[in-house]
Amino acid sequence: MSKRFLLLALIVSHLSAGTLLAQSSFGEKPKLVVGIVVDQMRWDYLDRYYQQFGDKGFRRLIGEGYSCNNCLINYLPTVTSIGHTSVYTGTTPALHGICGNNFYIDGKKTYCTSDKTTETVGSKSDKGQMSPRNLLSTTIGDQLRMHTDFRSKVVGVSYKDRAAILPAGRSANAAFWLDTKNLCFVTSTYYMNELPQYVKDVNKALSKNKEVKAVGDSIGFTPLCGTVTTDMAIAALKGEQLGRGETTDMLCVSYSQTDVIGHQWGTRGPRTDAAYLTLDRDLGRLLDALDEQVGKGNYLVFLTADHAAAHNYKYMVDHKMNGGKWNSQQLRLDMEAAVSREMHSARSVIADIIDYRVFLDHQSIKEQGLDLNKVKDCLVAFLRTSPNVHFAADFEKISQASMPPLIRERALMGYHPRRSGDLIIVVEPGYYEFGKWSSPVGTTHGEWNPYDAHIPLLFYGWKVPHGATSREVHITDIAATVCQLLHIQQPNACVGEAITEITK
Repeated sequence: MSKRFLLLALIVSHLSAGTLLAQSSFGEKPKLVVGIVVDQMRWDYLDRYYQQFGDKGFRRLIGEGYSCNNCLINYLPTVTSIGHTSVYTGTTPALHGICGNNFYIDGKKTYCTSDKTTETVGSKSDKGQMSPRNLLSTTIGDQLRMHTDFRSKVVGVSYKDRAAILPAGRSANAAFWLDTKNLCFVTSTYYMNELPQYVKDVNKALSKNKEVKAVGDSIGFTPLCGTVTTDMAIAALKGEQLGRGETTDMLCVSYSQTDVIGHQWGTRGPRTDAAYLTLDRDLGRLLDALDEQVGKGNYLVFLTADHAAAHNYKYMVDHKMNGGKWNSQQLRLDMEAAVSREMHSARSVIADIIDYRVFLDHQSIKEQGLDLNKVKDCLVAFLRTSPNVHFAADFEKISQASMPPLIRERALMGYHPRRSGDLIIVVEPGYYEFGKWSSPVGTTHGEWNPYDAHIPLLFYGWKVPHGATSREVHITDIAATVCQLLHIQQPNACVGEAITEITK
């Protein structure tokens, strides 16, 4: 046999083996997928706390899993409801329609998961009048349920209603969140008419927990909130027998105390330190429970964040760096005055400013006989001269706006024509909305900058290689990657791409 023929035979044999290996992966699936979102977690926290972490939580995920060290959010604004939705849908507000925690739908202000057609299950408050009905696209869980003819179970758990509901998707079996007034987990009649016994048991334990009683409805401001969330997640894992059936199940867990604490006390200090070190221990408990319930190597985990956060502006200024507070309410008054001077408006033309977006009052503008486009041009011209405003644009004209392509693209990816308002404002680096969601020593988020848009992304468990990459990936790539591993179709508005370092 000639050397050339032998080499060719070896190549063919290698390719055939590779083909067989790839083919054999079809039908192989993890028993359970666990999605974990840490609200307001900056990517650099992985390094900041690494030496203080124990061996069972973050270090286990990093040491045995795969870290995408350059995961960015590719839309504006960077806020909680959008982040959670984009992780699980693989798309952005332009297509999934969740355009903020609060936004307008055809002129009516709406909370992202509010649904007055439902009732609370688990307490007598209105905290359960929620559902995912405002979500326009499918999620990983929805695709998994359809792929298995709805035999797979999908459950969401969080302190925040939106962080439990939106990740789980429209066809989820259940979502549970905390009613802080009554200190119990609740759900909605969208899912069921009575709490399962395991949730009742968790609530009974909460009612007897002295630490929980001591903090009361301020539980979100304490690391204890994460511990309680973990208790509920483990209870759902066992109560629903997730990962024990014939099809792959999914558990969506979101930790929200990190966001509440960050808004109140910022990115530095003992309270934030305690939040992440306690979370590390809670993650260890959750992973141990997964090992016990499903078996190590039989489940797939990803951990990420819905957004990150800026450093407190006083902290920045104290260290001779740029930063400051930006007050949208004062700006709104100044914008109204500008329109009044230029166009002689007699009434307000602005309905709201939310997450650096201006929602105009179209009805008022029409009733006053004003030209909508001229009103927008007037406001954009004024904003461009406003202190600490870097860029401003009319969403409908943003493709011609004078701003960096990266920012323009992220603004477009966040723009839904009936839900995102009329104008977008981009403030200078280090500046952020002050007073609405942050205390004087706290912080917030919402803009394009790395401090808001650079988030952790860790994969661990079933078929996940050990390693790391600094290649740029996006929050929208998570759903595409998980669906590729499961060999199921991507969510129906997914724009992300599978991360090949994980799926190969």
